Amino acid sequence: MKKIIYFLCTGNSCRSQMAEGWAKKYLGDEWEVYSAGIEAHGLNPNAVKVMKEVGIDISNQTSDVINPEILNKADLVVTLCGHAADHCPVTPPHVKRVHWGFDDPAKAEGTEEEKWAVFQRVRNEIGERIKRFAGTGE
Repeated sequence: MKKIIYFLCTGNSCRSQMAEGWAKKYLGDEWEVYSAGIEAHGLNPNAVKVMKEVGIDISNQTSDVINPEILNKADLVVTLCGHAADHCPVTPPHVKRVHWGFDDPAKAEGTEEEKWAVFQRVRNEIGERIKRFAGTGE
């Protein structure tokens, strides 16, 4: 039976969606991969576009609110919220939880190019983190 990894952030729009895409690519043999948010803000089109740049299609992923059933049987819950303004979800005490903080690319400011660069940076940071986890289990 596969283990379950559950990526959580505020809106299940960008970071957790990208993490789900990367994790399906690098962890898919051993893990069932899910993502969710405190709220469901819808899949951010830039998240879809930026993942497509690295050959990962997340366009069919859905933006979901946290499912207590998945949460309770998850082997690992990963919160991805960045700064304190993000409210990270609460997890049950028996569930192993780790925090990998990333900036919210949807909140990036500046020109379109600058905003896009933040999406690319966060995508790469999340990808590297998941590759590291795939290699070391940490």
